[in-house]
Amino acid sequence: MNNKRKGRQDQDPFINKHNQLKYAQQHLANERTYLAWIRTVVSIVGIGFLTTSLHFTIGVRRNLIIDMFSVILGIFACILGIAVILLATKNYSKNKLQIYEERFNPSNIKVNMVSTFMIILIIMVIIYFLLIKF
Repeated sequence: MNNKRKGRQDQDPFINKHNQLKYAQQHLANERTYLAWIRTVVSIVGIGFLTTSLHFTIGVRRNLIIDMFSVILGIFACILGIAVILLATKNYSKNKLQIYEERFNPSNIKVNMVSTFMIILIIMVIIYFLLIKF
């Protein structure tokens, strides 16, 4: 029975301790990358919150269009933050499995999607600043 259990451990990369130690650096890098995405989310949501809260607390002239745009900007930043958290979590799990399977598939689509939405967020902030100026 002991040989049978040992044979199972050699076949299953999730149980094999040698395999886990062999790829410890990759797992730690995967975790650091995940935490970097989480820090990015904090920044994204912070941009939306800061823009919206500053708009309503400082002495900006009131205009329904600008007020609505400020709220939309804050909501968009929060939704983008949630999307990035979900993508980062999925990517973390995918990379963890790929490390065990000794393969790698880059996540170009996710990076391009997040980059596109970040560009949209930046454009929205620029439009906001242009709207409050005029």
